[in-house]
Amino acid sequence: MSTSGGSADDLTRRSGAALGAALRSGEVSAREVIEAHLELAERQNPALNAWLTLDRDGALAAADEADRKLTAARRDRAALDGLHPLLGLPVALKDLVSVRGVQCTAGSRILEGYLAPYDAHITERLRDAGAVILGKTNMDEFAMGSSTEHSAFGPTANPWALDRVPGGSSGGSASAVAAFHVPYSIGTDTGGSIRQPAALTGIVGLKPTYGRVSRYGIVAFASSLDQIGPFGRDVRDAAAVLHAVAGRDPRDSTSAPVPVPDELLALADDDEAAASLRGKRLGLPREYFVAGMEPGVEARVRQAVAALEAAGATVEEVSLPHTDYGLATYYIVAPAEASANLARYDGIRYGPRLGDGDTLGNYLRTRGEGFGAEVKRRIMLGTYALSAGYYDAYYLKAQKVRTLIKGDFDALFEAGFDALVAPTSPTVAFPMGARMADPVSMYLSDACTLPVNMAGLPGLSIPCGLSDGLPVGLQLIGPAWSELELLRLGRGYEALTADAEWRGAEPAELALADNPATRGPSAGRPVPA
Repeated sequence: MSTSGGSADDLTRRSGAALGAALRSGEVSAREVIEAHLELAERQNPALNAWLTLDRDGALAAADEADRKLTAARRDRAALDGLHPLLGLPVALKDLVSVRGVQCTAGSRILEGYLAPYDAHITERLRDAGAVILGKTNMDEFAMGSSTEHSAFGPTANPWALDRVPGGSSGGSASAVAAFHVPYSIGTDTGGSIRQPAALTGIVGLKPTYGRVSRYGIVAFASSLDQIGPFGRDVRDAAAVLHAVAGRDPRDSTSAPVPVPDELLALADDDEAAASLRGKRLGLPREYFVAGMEPGVEARVRQAVAALEAAGATVEEVSLPHTDYGLATYYIVAPAEASANLARYDGIRYGPRLGDGDTLGNYLRTRGEGFGAEVKRRIMLGTYALSAGYYDAYYLKAQKVRTLIKGDFDALFEAGFDALVAPTSPTVAFPMGARMADPVSMYLSDACTLPVNMAGLPGLSIPCGLSDGLPVGLQLIGPAWSELELLRLGRGYEALTADAEWRGAEPAELALADNPATRGPSAGRPVPA
């Protein structure tokens, strides 16, 4: 679609970087940009259910403030150049990020009506950069899921096919970016919940190194695994968001005092980016081509690997021998930590209080009716793993295996590999309802992503083509604190494939989502009323 004019459609189709340039030149105002994105999100949300909250008044007030800053800065070129690239641009937050005075549900009825009394660290950082928070997006309840079907407020649809899932748990954030409602959004990744939905919706998603981004003000799932990260429609946009939100926060003891490189805002143009791939040494883990991987997915990933080799990178098959234990280990560690974190939801301090009997009765009814089935399942699994007589047999042993998983990655990076390249998801987006009756099948959706969380490493998912008309993701994994290098590799692959036919494809069912008569997502295909 042309981006030469200033129509609403043109504005929503532009990248964040292109919108930022238009704002600085005075071609458009921040209010025009925000109004265009709000109008599209409001029009399509009945079909997609990507948003739980849209804050029109707050967003327009923030846009007007951004316009005042832009007007003042245009008098001084140095001041204009000093503005953050996110100034005046819309961003979506997953609905477990605290925004003062705005509802924060984490996709659960047990937090319905809870208004956050303070801003999360990343909310503060985005405001400092001048980004405009459009609203809060749908998610699997307490981030427990791989499809955004476990939200208490209904599933989110994938704009590529409205009868298919967008992945999860950050499916609302991914769907909002893929449908052009925002150029960027924020998700969280505990076992793949940024990278997997990025792959299934055809966008870029980055899970940073554990500790790179503060978790202060984020509703916790598994504290040793959760990490906040960006979605964007291209690598440069994801890098700009990371630059804004990363950095040390004294309120989070796991937040690392590691500098945030300004080079995140200066990724190379196509020719230089493609040339930078020459001489890179990449590992291709054989264990990530798992049983059940769709042939079309494997074909697209191997074509991407061939393109990297043709550009001068060396790709070697490698082994991560403890990968097969990753799924079992994750589903002991994560539920155990969730069991502890979710104990605070007692019907007294947060959200609704159900029942009018004694304190214990109210507690049991509130948790019984407030939590969904998947959350209850994981609380029970985690409580069992932590119980007397089973802690050593399960949780302690899982932590030892976790160390072995991390050791596999460390050995390869110490051997001189710059990064590992692998599939992000073994399948394309699957139909709604297809895995709801089989939790293990749903858990296998993250088989290629969760080892990275167990090791605390950064991982980047970038689009690498289509299979049966649906997006496929390529995953890049690096050593700790190597986000800049991963983004440069991703930018190089973008440059190599800039002219590929699939790059010009838009989500196939946006026109259906645009129809106000289209019903919301369900197990069957949405149809006009």
